[in-house]
Amino acid sequence: MKRLLTGLCLLSLLGSGPAQAKVKLPEILSDNMVLQQQAEVNLWGTATPNANVHISPSWSRETITVQADSNGNWTARLTTPSASYTPQQIDFSDGEHTRLANILIGEVWFCTGQSNMEMPLNGFWNCPIENANETIATAGEWKGIRVATIAKTGALTPQEEAKGSWQETNPDTAPWFSATAFSFAQMLNRVLQVPVGIISCAWGGSRVEGWLPEEIVKNYPDVDLKKEIQAPAEGQEWNYLTPTVMYNGMLKPLSRYTIKGFLWYQGESNVGKHDTYTERLKTMVDRWRKDFAQGELPFYLVEIAPYDYGEGIGGALLREAQFRAATTIAHSGIVCTNDLVYPFEKPQIHPCQKREVGNRLAYLALNKTYGYHSIAADYPTYRSMDIHGDTAEITFDNASDGFSPWSGIEGFEIAGVDRTFHPATATLDTNKKTILVKSDKVKEPVAVRYCFRNFQIGNLKNHRGMPVIPFRTDRW
Repeated sequence: MKRLLTGLCLLSLLGSGPAQAKVKLPEILSDNMVLQQQAEVNLWGTATPNANVHISPSWSRETITVQADSNGNWTARLTTPSASYTPQQIDFSDGEHTRLANILIGEVWFCTGQSNMEMPLNGFWNCPIENANETIATAGEWKGIRVATIAKTGALTPQEEAKGSWQETNPDTAPWFSATAFSFAQMLNRVLQVPVGIISCAWGGSRVEGWLPEEIVKNYPDVDLKKEIQAPAEGQEWNYLTPTVMYNGMLKPLSRYTIKGFLWYQGESNVGKHDTYTERLKTMVDRWRKDFAQGELPFYLVEIAPYDYGEGIGGALLREAQFRAATTIAHSGIVCTNDLVYPFEKPQIHPCQKREVGNRLAYLALNKTYGYHSIAADYPTYRSMDIHGDTAEITFDNASDGFSPWSGIEGFEIAGVDRTFHPATATLDTNKKTILVKSDKVKEPVAVRYCFRNFQIGNLKNHRGMPVIPFRTDRW
């Protein structure tokens, strides 16, 4: 009898531990997470129906109490302090106790898009990341960076939870972190000197339509949801081109998490659809901001890199649509990548120089979100063209201190009324800070293009090393 009573007591003790806790949290609310500093952050989960849920953060003496509804769902808002490297914890109880531990308070960014955002430090098959081994080997130095990588999960309807929890940074975890997002976090951490959390939520090959809800996409005349949404066979993954399923399975479930802003690296799968891309990207940002309900969160996007898309100039036209989106979406900016591809990567859609892509995204955030206006973040952009005989003179914005190099400038083409473009010689007028473009094959120029091809690497930059955004003066 004594043994039986002892066993029952032991079972009772085990049943009261965290493993049997009534309060349940979504995976994104986990140990090691980063919470946005100085904010009213969202917490949510389930508990015993109609029970009071008590929430006690270690940085405050106050306990917040909310009541679960009849289905057991509850939500709460928690005030966070200034950023700190001191690990914190949060205790939850509805009569039984559970705890989240090793929490840092800092800056949180949502990083999404297709494969060039998804691409981990480990690289893809036959696609390496430059300096990856060093980055992975030294990952343990970055005690203030935490990453949550969201599993690629499609769904027909918006889900309540996505798979993916927070991890500390070390050589074992780092190989599977988004290379671009991790580089962004490193630069932000170095400059701000606060912890940085990255939610990596990307799916290789996905279109912008995949990150929008059905209620919007069903109105697009070029999208047939009945034909394009085909649930995969058991054990198979959704087709990466399927519309709406990324929004339902990955984006919407995370929209309650409190963040600082969005980073977007996508566009390759929308090449050929440049005429709709600008509007749809703006629609996507508007919808995301509505879902996250945190105001006009910053949105910074990456220009698709030079790549051989085959016939035509579809890649150049998509970049133009991206640039146009960045000029029309409030609180946004774009990173130019025209110089971040090696010549041998012409057939490679995953260029390896991800560290600089992440750095440039960080420069945008530091300048436009955090107020470090001494950090250059705007790229030279075409302003106007004047014709002087056989020479076109190009004037730019964001180049008030001139350009480099002074000679050997690559990437310019010029055309006459026949609309045939020829490689051009470009020289710098150091006094006027303009670029003079000409070709002995074009006596009366009417149009100039710079790197306006699927694959064309340029080398013209302003004095802070910001590359010129590819452009065309025509609308042919």
